[in-house]
Amino acid sequence: MRTSVISWVAYTLLESPTYAAALYEAELIFPLEHWHNHASCIVECPNGDLLVCWYNGSGERNADDVKVLGARKRRAGTTWSKPFLMADTPGFPDTNPCLFVDPRQRLWLIWQTIIANQWHTALTKYKIASSYQENGPPQWEYSDTILLKPGPEFASTVARQCDADEAKLAQLPPEQRERIGAYLGERRKRAADKYFSRMGWMTRAHPFVLEGKRLIVPLYSDGYNFSLMALSEDWGATWTTSTPLVGPGNVQPSLVKKQDGTLVAYMRNNGPPPKRLFVSSSQDAGRTWGPVELSSLPNPGSGAEVLGLANGHWALVYNDTERGRHSLAVSLSEDEGKSWKWTRHLEYNAPGPDATHAAYPSIIQARDGTLHVSYTYTVHGKNARRDAQGRSLHECIKYVHFDESWIKEQE
Repeated sequence: MRTSVISWVAYTLLESPTYAAALYEAELIFPLEHWHNHASCIVECPNGDLLVCWYNGSGERNADDVKVLGARKRRAGTTWSKPFLMADTPGFPDTNPCLFVDPRQRLWLIWQTIIANQWHTALTKYKIASSYQENGPPQWEYSDTILLKPGPEFASTVARQCDADEAKLAQLPPEQRERIGAYLGERRKRAADKYFSRMGWMTRAHPFVLEGKRLIVPLYSDGYNFSLMALSEDWGATWTTSTPLVGPGNVQPSLVKKQDGTLVAYMRNNGPPPKRLFVSSSQDAGRTWGPVELSSLPNPGSGAEVLGLANGHWALVYNDTERGRHSLAVSLSEDEGKSWKWTRHLEYNAPGPDATHAAYPSIIQARDGTLHVSYTYTVHGKNARRDAQGRSLHECIKYVHFDESWIKEQE
C-alpha cells in the first residue's frame, strides 16, 4: 500500500484552448515519523529528477544522532525513493542542509555540524558530486569546510548599528532599556571576537549563482541574530564575506535579483514586533548591503524563500501570519516585490493545539516552468497517531508541485 497521499487538481480556466490547465500535486515524501524531520531543500537534476534533503534525528542542536537524509523522485516516476544518507558526522548533530547544482552540473550539499550543541558553534561543511543521477545517494568526490574570516569592516559595521540602536534606548521603558542595552553590548563585544565572528554561520535557503561566476551562500548566525553572505569566485577554493546585514533579528536570508542587477534579501524575523519579513538590498553583487528594513509581509519567526521566475515574476513561500506556523502560503509578485497581487495557501489550519504546522519551505522552478516546494509537515494533538511503541507519529517532509496558474486561481 502506498504511504503517501497524492491529489491532482486540474481546472479549465475558461472553455477555450487558449488557457492552459492549472496544476496542483501534493504528497508526503515519506510517512509521518516519531523522528524530527526538518529544514528540507529541493533541487532539480539535469535529467529532470528531483532531489530533496533534510535533517533527521531525535532533536536539533542538542541531539548527537541528527544526520542529513535525502530522497529522489524520478522524472517520470510517481513515488519518492526510500530516504538515504547524505551526511553524518558520528557523535555530532548535522543540520540545516541546502542543495544546488552549479554551472558545471555538479551537485553541492552544504550543511552545518554543531560542534558543542549550541548553534553558535556551527561549522559549515560541503560536499560535491558529479555522479548523482543514479538510484541512491550521490557519489561524493570532494568535501571541505567553509572557513570564513570576516575583515575589519565586520566589527565596524556592527558597532555603527549598535551605536544607532543605543541612541534610541532612551525612548524605551526602563526595563526594556536595560535588557536591550545589555544585548547590544554583548553583540558589540562578540563582533570584535575573532573566534566568534568566524564560527556559527549557517545555511538555510538555496545558494545563489550570479552571472554563472560568483557563488553566494546566504548565511546567518543565531549567536549574532543577523546575516552575512559567503562569496566565492573559484567554486569553493577560497571564500570572502560580505558586510554583515545587521538588524534586530534578521536571519535565514533568501536572495533574488532584479532586472537592474540589484540583489534583494528577504529574511526571517526573529526580533520584536511588528513581525514582518526583513529585507535588504545590494548594488554591488552581494559585497555590501544596505539597511535592514521591515517589509509589509508577515512572518511569525520562521523560514521563507523567494525565487525569481523565468518570466521575471517573483514567488515567495512563507508563513503568512505574525504568530504560528499553521498557515503556509505562496505569493506572486509581477513588479519585483513592490506588490504581491496573488496569494494562495499550500496549507491552512485554524490555530490551536490540534493545528497542523507547515514551515521551512524550499522552492525551485523546473525547466518546464512549474514550481516545486518541499517543507516540514507536523501534525499535533488528536491528529498524531502512535506506533506500537507508543511514539507519536507526527512529522515528515511534504512535497507540492504547481504552476503560476494555480496561484492565481481563487481558493
